[in-house]
Amino acid sequence: MTRTLCAAALVLGLVSCTSETPKTQLKTAVPTNSPHAHAHTNRLAREKSPYLLQHQHNPVDWFAWGEEAFAKARREDKPIFLSIGYSTCHWCHVMERESFEKEELAEFLNAHFVSIKVDREERPDVDKIYMTFVQSMTGSGGWPLNVFLAPDLKPFYGGTYWPPEAKYGRPSFLQVLGQIHSAWVSKREQITGSSVNLHQKLIELTGRSSGGGVTLEPSIVSHAGNELKQGYDWKNGGWGGAPKFPSPSHPLFVLRHGVRVKDADAVKMVLHMCERMAAGGIYDQIGGGFSRYSVDAQWLVPHFEKMLYDNAQLLGLYLDAYLVSGEQRYADVARDIIRYLLRDMTHPDGGFYSAEDADSERKEGKFYCWTLDEMTKLLTPDELKVAVRVYGVTEKGNFEDHSDPEPLKNQNVLSLVNTNFAAGEEVLLTSAKAKLFAVRSKRVRPHLDDKILSSWNGLMLGALARAGVVLGDDTYLKAAGRNLAFLQAKLWDAKTKTLYHRWRDGERDAAQLGEAYAFLLSGVLELYQATLDPKHLDFAVALAESMLVKFYDKAEGGFWQSAEGATDLILRIKEDYDGAEPSGNSVAILALLKLGAITDRKDFRDAAEKSLNLFADRLQKMPQAVGYMLVGLDFLLDEPKRVVIAGDVTSAEGRVLLRAAHGVYQPNKVVLATTGSVEPFAKTLQPKDGKPTVYLCTGNACQPPTHDAEKVKAMLR
Repeated sequence: MTRTLCAAALVLGLVSCTSETPKTQLKTAVPTNSPHAHAHTNRLAREKSPYLLQHQHNPVDWFAWGEEAFAKARREDKPIFLSIGYSTCHWCHVMERESFEKEELAEFLNAHFVSIKVDREERPDVDKIYMTFVQSMTGSGGWPLNVFLAPDLKPFYGGTYWPPEAKYGRPSFLQVLGQIHSAWVSKREQITGSSVNLHQKLIELTGRSSGGGVTLEPSIVSHAGNELKQGYDWKNGGWGGAPKFPSPSHPLFVLRHGVRVKDADAVKMVLHMCERMAAGGIYDQIGGGFSRYSVDAQWLVPHFEKMLYDNAQLLGLYLDAYLVSGEQRYADVARDIIRYLLRDMTHPDGGFYSAEDADSERKEGKFYCWTLDEMTKLLTPDELKVAVRVYGVTEKGNFEDHSDPEPLKNQNVLSLVNTNFAAGEEVLLTSAKAKLFAVRSKRVRPHLDDKILSSWNGLMLGALARAGVVLGDDTYLKAAGRNLAFLQAKLWDAKTKTLYHRWRDGERDAAQLGEAYAFLLSGVLELYQATLDPKHLDFAVALAESMLVKFYDKAEGGFWQSAEGATDLILRIKEDYDGAEPSGNSVAILALLKLGAITDRKDFRDAAEKSLNLFADRLQKMPQAVGYMLVGLDFLLDEPKRVVIAGDVTSAEGRVLLRAAHGVYQPNKVVLATTGSVEPFAKTLQPKDGKPTVYLCTGNACQPPTHDAEKVKAMLR
C-alpha cells in the first residue's frame, strides 16, 4: 500500500516520498514565548485551542478546520494546505519560527493555497485520517503533519517537518510549496485523479472486515503473552531502544497475563520496568509525574513535556505494580503522580488540563534541570553531598539543550543513581528536595495547555478513583467526584445524551468522538466501583447507550471514531491501535464487558464480543499493536468475579469491605452494590446480621457471605 501511494505522488513530479521527520525528533515539545511582532492577527484569534492561538499572529492567513475554509478552496479552486500539530510539540514550533512567521513564505501560501491549522488533540479523527495517509506514503509520520488536499478534502501529498532551506537531502518548505503549486496548475487532471485513487486506497487501508475466521479463544491470549514479552530490555527496563516510550498498554497486559499463568518472568519484567522508570529522569524526581518519553534507552534524559494521558495510564500501572508486589515504593510513585496532577494540572473547578511544555524561556528542560553550581549555592554541604551522590550530579552535567544561539551548559537531569543511605541521610535528602522544589517553583514555568478534553479526563478520572480506594485516600475520591461533576456540567448535554470533547475558557466545541465516550465511560465505571454510588452507574449506562447509538457498527461490529453524518471527514475509521493512548475500540470493549457484568445487560456484552470478533485476526497476528484490546479479550474469556456488597457501603464497615475488594490484584472482577441499575440477582442479596456483607459470585453461584475483609481478599486471590 505504501508503494502504491508513493508511486502516485511521484507520477505528479512531487518532491519525494521520504520527507518524514527523523524518528528521534517526533512528538517533542514547544517554545511558547515566540517573539512575534504582532503586525498580524489572523482569524485563529477567534479560536479556543492553545495551539491555534499560538499561530494567531502569523502572517499566514490561517483558517480553522471547517466549512469557511472548505468553501473558499472550492470557490477559488485552490488546494488546501493542512498543518496539524499540538501546543506542546517542539518541531511544530520550530517550523512556525522558521516558516510560518516569514512574510515571503506567507505571501506565497496566501496567494496559492487555503491554509488550515488543526489541533490534533482536539480533533484526533481528522489527524488519524491524514496521518494514516502520510505514514502510508512515506513510511513514517509525526508532528507537524503537513498535507496537501484537493478542495474536496482528499489528500494528494504530505510530509512532516520541512526546513526553511534545502539540507540533509530534504527540499526547503518553499520548494515543496512551489512544486505543489506548479503541479496544481499544470497537472490538475492527474492530481484530481490521483487524489480520488489515493482516497480509495485509504479506505481500503483503514477498512476492517470481520475477523477472518479466527475464533476468540484462550490460545490467542497465550500467544500474545509470549509475543509481548519478546524484546524486553533487562538492562534498562521497558521495550525498545532510543527514544523509549512507556506505551502503558503493553506492560499492563504483560503483568495481567503473567499473574494469571504464574509466569514469574513476565511479572518481573513489568515490576523492573516500573522501578527503572521511577529511577530515571523521565520521572520528575522533585515534583512528581512522568515526561512523554526519554531520548535514550536508559529512561535518563526525557523529552520534558508532560501529558495528562501518559500520567493517567502510568498511575494505573503503578497501582497494579503495588498490588502485585506489595512494595510501598510503587504506591509512593502513584501518590507523587497524583500530587503533581492535583497541584499543577487541575482547573479550580475540577477538570484536568491537557499538557505541560518541555520548554520555558525558549530553552528545553530549563525548568527541570540543575547545575552543580546552583545546587552548591542552595544546599548545605551535608545536603549537597547526599543529593549529588543520589542524583548523579556532575560538574559537566548529562544534558545540553539544543536552543540557539546560546544553549544551556552543564545541565543535570536528576535521576536515582545511588540510594544506599547511611543513618540520617534520608532526612538530608528530603530537606534538599524541599529546597530544590521551592526554588524551582519560582522559575518561569513551561507553557500549560489548559484545554480540558473529556477523553483524557476520562482516563484520569478512572485512575484517580481507583487510587482513592486502593490507597485508602478519600481526597483522591473527592477529586475524582469533582472532576466528573465538572465534565457533566461543561461537556455533557443530558437532554440529548451528547458528550462534547473540548472545553476551554468558558466554551465547549462541537466535536463528536467515539473515544471520548469510551474513555469517560471507563472512568465513570471505576468511580462507581470505588464508591458504589448508584448515580455513577446510571450515568455509565447513559454514556454506553449513547455510544452504541452514535458510534457502534451494528452490521460488522466495532466503533467508529467519528459520528455518522460528519460532513468534514472523507471517511470514518475504526481505530484499533493501542499506542501512547489505548484505542477507542479497546477501551469501549472492556468498559462494555464490565458494565454488562454489573448490569446483566446482554446488549452491552454482545456489542463488545462482536467488536472483538471484528478484530480477531489482528489480535492473533499483531498482538503488539493491541495490548489494551487483549485485556478486553482476557476479560471476555474468563468469567468475571462479581464482588457484591450488600448493606450500607458508606458506613465504616462497608468502606473497609469495599477497600478489601479493591486491595487484591484481580483484574477480571467487578464490584457492585445491590441497588440502582445493577443486575437482578444482586438485588436479591441481603446484608447478614444487620452488617455490610460481601458475596463473591461467579456465574450463578456465590461463595458463603462474609463480613471479614481478610476473607474477602483471600477469596479474590
